[in-house]
Amino acid sequence: MEYDVIIRNGKVVDGTGAPWSKLDVGISGERIVKVSPTIREKAPIEIDATSLMVAPGFWDLHSHDDFVLPVKNHQDLLEGKIRQGITTQVVGNCGFSPHPCLPQFTDLMKSYTSFLDAGLTWEWTNLAEFITFLENQGIITNVACNFGHGAIRINVMGFDPGPPTEEQMEKMKSLVEEEMKHGAFGMTVGLLYAPGMYATTTEIIELAKIVAKYGGYVGIHRRGATATFFPSTWEVVEIARKAGCPVHIHHFEAYGQETFWKIDTGIRMVEEAREILGADITYDIFPYSGANTTIMAIFPPWALEGGVPKLVERLKNPAIVEKMLHDAETYVPGWFETWGHNILRVTPYDWILITWCASEKNKQLEGKTLAELGKIKGKHPFLAAAELAVEENGAVMCVFFGSSATKEDDWRGEGIIKFLKHPYAAPVTDAIMGKARQHPAGWGTMPRVLGRYARDMKLLTIEEAVRKMTSLPAHRINCQDRGIIREGMYADITIFNPKTIIDTATYLEAKPPKGVEYVLINGKIVLEKGVYHKETLAGKVLKGPGYVSK
Repeated sequence: MEYDVIIRNGKVVDGTGAPWSKLDVGISGERIVKVSPTIREKAPIEIDATSLMVAPGFWDLHSHDDFVLPVKNHQDLLEGKIRQGITTQVVGNCGFSPHPCLPQFTDLMKSYTSFLDAGLTWEWTNLAEFITFLENQGIITNVACNFGHGAIRINVMGFDPGPPTEEQMEKMKSLVEEEMKHGAFGMTVGLLYAPGMYATTTEIIELAKIVAKYGGYVGIHRRGATATFFPSTWEVVEIARKAGCPVHIHHFEAYGQETFWKIDTGIRMVEEAREILGADITYDIFPYSGANTTIMAIFPPWALEGGVPKLVERLKNPAIVEKMLHDAETYVPGWFETWGHNILRVTPYDWILITWCASEKNKQLEGKTLAELGKIKGKHPFLAAAELAVEENGAVMCVFFGSSATKEDDWRGEGIIKFLKHPYAAPVTDAIMGKARQHPAGWGTMPRVLGRYARDMKLLTIEEAVRKMTSLPAHRINCQDRGIIREGMYADITIFNPKTIIDTATYLEAKPPKGVEYVLINGKIVLEKGVYHKETLAGKVLKGPGYVSK
């Protein structure tokens, strides 16, 4: 047999959770063709993996890089993903996707996703055209596309907060079916964000039934992770049961110290839904207490009606801003009162860090907390934030601390540890890589899990940690030919040093991890002993189980 690449003498962690074995791995073209204690033949490229671990390429099950991959310099923006060993990204999460995008709704779609957009040309109207664009351009990682419920709703109803008419519901169903046939792996729902927050559970279930028909799954950013933590989690269970499709919880978390006590019960809810009700539910977690999202998260839902242009208009009215402040600091979320996650009630202003502003004039504010912003502007932090949102047309990114751990505890927090060690939890980045200051997860999630939690804390075995970032996500999206080192599988491989692997990035400085030595995507080397071969666009657009070729 002829080989293009042979990886020799490595400790192969195959992705199933089984103990490592010392094996050689032979690659021909894009596939693994031999896994054996000894491969006697030679290859043009041979990698000596002595003392290193050879794993399937890591998966980022929660990426937003569908807003980065269509950009010509995306290899530069996504360097952190490659350097931490990620070979496949699942995109279209939290209800956001750049497709479908019908011409009459392009402006709304642009404003809706401006905080994610790295410079898209928006020259597609649906997933099929989006995939063609990526394939013609070439991409650095593999990508599996979901579509966002938010995008579906906008392309039928705009930001109308009301329930869809029968005709509108049929249009949404038609778009869902079209996206699944075009190759989507599933639908994601952002129930915390407009317009997803306006959808009833029934609306989501009806659309999810179509996803299920095509073998897809539904990803859910819950309505709340504070006061409505329990009903928000139960809603996930209801969708899984009634739609009959696998469901995945995006960044399962309890937000704010007063909510941490709910974590154990929340995890039990998922376990019992699986064991007693037969619901296929998994979840992901990023191992950081600081989550990045837009500054718009501090404003009440009524302030967001009509999208960013209407929000900015309201923020220019002092009386309306005062009402927003009152609501933000006093409102206790109630179930299905639209505002299921009032972040300011549980987050001190000094736990909200500004990481990116669109304009040059406010770049000096990056790295400041909202508390510091208030002092700089000489006014209440909320009023200062509202003023900044107007100046930046809503394009301000922040890190909000308190996700399952305090700002001080960060990754050591007990809540993060509880979520992470669960067998159905996948570590992810959820990082916005396009134009904001990149979240450390975009450079360090996988090395953090392997180095800090598995090696140093012994919370997980290395083999279990690798399973969580390889075969678990592949299984979740129903991808059959990646995520495991096995003959016949695609040759997505990450080789790392188990003794040195660790993350080094901070919330204010993107830095590469240590210990990731090689990354191969579809048999091509894209990282080699610290050298990033960004010109090697080895990635593929994966097609979902409902894909119907043209």
